[in-house]
Amino acid sequence: MMKKIKIAILDDYQNAALTLADWSVVEAAADITVFNDHLSEEEEIAKRLQPFEIICVMRERTPLQESLLAKLPNVKLIVSTGSRNASIDLKATEKLGIKVANTGYMSTGAIEMTWAVLMAMARHIPKETSTFKSGGWQTTIGTDLAGKTIGIVGLGGIGKKIAEIAKVFDMNVIAWSQNLTPEKAAEQGARYVSKEALFQESDFITIHLVLSDRSRGIVSTKELTLMKPSAYFINTSRGPLVDEQALIEVLTNKSIAGAALDVFDTEPLPADHPFRKLDNLLATSHIGFVTEDTYRVFYGDTVKTIEDWLK
Repeated sequence: MMKKIKIAILDDYQNAALTLADWSVVEAAADITVFNDHLSEEEEIAKRLQPFEIICVMRERTPLQESLLAKLPNVKLIVSTGSRNASIDLKATEKLGIKVANTGYMSTGAIEMTWAVLMAMARHIPKETSTFKSGGWQTTIGTDLAGKTIGIVGLGGIGKKIAEIAKVFDMNVIAWSQNLTPEKAAEQGARYVSKEALFQESDFITIHLVLSDRSRGIVSTKELTLMKPSAYFINTSRGPLVDEQALIEVLTNKSIAGAALDVFDTEPLPADHPFRKLDNLLATSHIGFVTEDTYRVFYGDTVKTIEDWLK
């Protein structure tokens, strides 16, 4: 009998990979192992992945850099969910003869998540829910969206959708990014402003940029200290876009009204991290893209890629 290919599916926290796609054709030619936990130490990851020819990764959850890949001589194919994965060393994979493939992606989850946390924060929904369940009634006063100014850092595919929805709520939309022009902003119904003006004028600030060397730390102490005491900051994009320590300081000092975060520098976030103790932070565990339809695209495309490779 022909030896079966070994496939590893990493970081499947919800144990969803095998239920949201039809793996039957692949299973006929391969042994599939699903890992629901996350490993951070390179040696542990290398030991775990030694037997596998195919590795399926969920976005940037487990980085695959040259030092790790060099310890995995059996790997022939890496399939990553999403259209890009900055945590895979593509120069190393090319040098080692490892094929890398990406799946499709749906941006709707991130857009919806941004508005979910923005509105929950503005209306103090987590606190009111907790109060309600403990027998209380009406303890906060919400912030209106109509007439308020939303500042969007990055007016690309997701940012422009945020702008469209903001208009539905009768909000004023301003925007800035390194490549944005007044003309491009106007096309999306936004007013172009300087970076400084965006942080000074906005009642809500949300960031939607691709993480790169140029965008890393693009929001620092300088920008955060320009914000109004009544303003809120939202990041559902990538943690390292923002100086984490600077954000902790403005939240600890109550210099701004609050923040909503779905992304962090280190994920999963350590249990003792300061973010877990701030009462003016609404935080979730990077679930913006975690939707059933998105996962069906991720794992459906993963199966198709493996099928084609096996042929």
